[in-house]
Amino acid sequence: MTTITRIDPFRELASFFENWAAPTGKEQLAAGTFVPPVDVYEDEHNLILKLEVPGVNEEDLNVSLENDTLVIQGERKFEKEEKEENFHRIERRYGAFTRTFKLPNTLDSEKVEANYEKGILKITIGKKAEAKPKQIKVAAAGERTLKG
Repeated sequence: MTTITRIDPFRELASFFENWAAPTGKEQLAAGTFVPPVDVYEDEHNLILKLEVPGVNEEDLNVSLENDTLVIQGERKFEKEEKEENFHRIERRYGAFTRTFKLPNTLDSEKVEANYEKGILKITIGKKAEAKPKQIKVAAAGERTLKG
């Protein structure tokens, strides 16, 4: 069987211009956006979010919860020393960020904690009592589980 391969002579040229046009150095500071990655998971009692925000000071973080919407804002600042540095490459992202999460209405907005340790912002939101899983006992034949 013969395989036909389509040749696109402009593909390599297009990728060259994409790399060439990418901002570097100080331009990247202005053009780049910092979006911290997040893990979201739950256990029996809580919904937990963990954001990686290394290099962000605790006072530069703001967490708010309103109308089932969690908003996390912060800023990782580019620290400039007094002497001029001759940067060849800046790959870390800096600047302000906002992450917004629509939460289920099974969470209790009165049970929210935010902790920051070693570059990880951990937000724990408690579940409402009616949203927690309930263990239901299965009765053997002839047994009654409800009183009344």
